[in-house]
Amino acid sequence: MITGLGIDIVHVDRIRRWMHLSGILQRFFHPAEIEAALQRGSSAPLSLAARFAAKEAYGKALGTGLAHFALKEIAVLNDSQGKPHLHLEGNALRAFEQHGGGRIHLSMTHEGDNAVAVVIIESDH
Repeated sequence: MITGLGIDIVHVDRIRRWMHLSGILQRFFHPAEIEAALQRGSSAPLSLAARFAAKEAYGKALGTGLAHFALKEIAVLNDSQGKPHLHLEGNALRAFEQHGGGRIHLSMTHEGDNAVAVVIIESDH
């Protein structure tokens, strides 16, 4: 059963500006996300924008927003096939458990100057 749905869109220029501000990426992104994005060279802002949208969509799917955890407690990682998934730590994980747990489905895309993510939370019950 679906227990949460969230969607978000991020303008990539926002992230491009952040790339030049000291400490801002570390504030919002997990170290693994930053490392993976920087390996993508000039497409790093696209990658980070999609990940930021995924974090926002996760908060919307929970129904609580992002007030109770830090964005860097959510890492958007890719499996060996390239499929993205959310890795939750700390308060972000506790919020998921309080929501009832289950499975998280994530889809991300970017086109031109925009990145979009959709998160669906599915109950195991």
